[in-house]
Formats: sequence, C-alpha cells, structure tokens
Amino acid sequence: MNVLELNNIRKSFGSLQVLRDITVTVDKSEVVAIIGPSGSGKSTLLRCATMLETIDSGEIIYMGEYAAKTGPDGCAAYGSPETMKRIRNYYGLVFQNFNLFPHYSVLKNITDALVTVQKRNKEQAVAEALALLRKMGLEDKAGNYPYQLSGGQQQRASIVRALAMKPEVLFFDEPTSALDPELTGEVLKVIRSLTEENMTMVIVTHEMQFAQYVADRVYFMDEGAVVEQGTPEEVFGRPQEDRTRKFLERYSNTVD
Repeated sequence: MNVLELNNIRKSFGSLQVLRDITVTVDKSEVVAIIGPSGSGKSTLLRCATMLETIDSGEIIYMGEYAAKTGPDGCAAYGSPETMKRIRNYYGLVFQNFNLFPHYSVLKNITDALVTVQKRNKEQAVAEALALLRKMGLEDKAGNYPYQLSGGQQQRASIVRALAMKPEVLFFDEPTSALDPELTGEVLKVIRSLTEENMTMVIVTHEMQFAQYVADRVYFMDEGAVVEQGTPEEVFGRPQEDRTRKFLERYSNTVD
C-alpha cells in the first residue's frame, strides 16, 4: 500500500492555476524529492498534501484512506472531522522557517501536541522527546527557548517535534532555505540519517546534490506541472525534457 497518493491535483488562486493535474505517489520507506524553479508550485503542493491549503479537484489518499476526492460537482470534498483528525496523525511537516512557538521551551514545543492532541502520557512524552533531542545533539537545549538557539538548532528541534508525533510520512518544505551554508550541512546530515532509518519522506529542496544523494525518486516541477520524474540517475543523469535540462544546467556540478 502507498503511504500517500496525490491524484490529478488541481489548485488555483483566483485566475492563477498553480497546480495542473499533478499525480505523485509515495511508497513506505521511500524518499521523494521535489525540485524545480521558484514559483513552480512545489510548496503549494506540500501545503495541499498537508491540508494547509484545500485542493480544487483531485484525490488525496493516506494509507488507503481518502482525505479528499472529487465529488459529482467536479469539486474536491474532504472527509469528516473524525476522518481528517485521524489522517492528520499520518504525517508531519517541517517548515522552512521552523515555526516553533517562541514562548515555549524546546521541550514544551515537542511535547505539547503529544499530550494535548495525541493524549499521550506526559511522562512518556517527555522521555521520548528527550531521547529524540539526545539523538539530535540537543539534549542540553531542552529548557532553552527558540531565540536562544541557532537556526540549525531550531530546525533540528522542529524535526524532533515532527518525529515525536510518529508520522507515517515526514514532509520537508525547503528545510535549509533560511540557513547559512554551515548550518545547512548540519540539517542535511540529520535528514540523511533519517533515510538510514527508512523514514518515509517528501522533500521540497533547492539542494540538488542532496536530492541526488538521498532520494529514491525525483519529481521535477515547472509552471505547476510535473514535467519529469524518475530515479535520481534518470532525472539528473539522463533528463528527457528540455525544461529539466535547462534547469539542471545551473547545477551542472551535480549532474553526472
């Protein structure tokens, strides 16, 4: 069973069509990278997949369960509140700007949703959060507030927050775009370590070398459409479409 299916997704903002009939599937333990120029619809696709935006038509299916599908009127209809609550536990999202609560400590940022949303035992939630922080080299920062952390530490804390929810799939929306090069490497190393643990991930990134290294499958988007997809060897090494080739020429040092 696929962890996620996005079928024939369409999304417009007013007269601007941002997503044009996009289909993406994600298998268990698969790492999918979504690349493309700015404005191609990559982040909008992730926002639709995580219900931060509503689709106009198409299907969103998690673990075989419909979050949204096109109704008889040609418009997308979403599941019941109970269904959507259950489906939201299937995924986690790491934002490019961290989105940590500034008035919460690192530990409370991680445990708050575990206790209030997932109704987990507080002591157990704290123990699991501390174990994840230790794994990320942040155990000594548990009592700190976000402003006391570097950008790389904040992003690692936001990754811990998402992992603590035990999602089936973890989304990353340009996870290094707000970081300087030194901190970028720090965060990419963490994501790479998750691939070794068979974490299912969808990563929107402008780090081509990283995408080439960690992804099992790559989707290249341009002007709201998937122009090309395949293995990293196919997309980076033997691109079939002119638009893909022109885009990758900017990153020629990463292409075989």
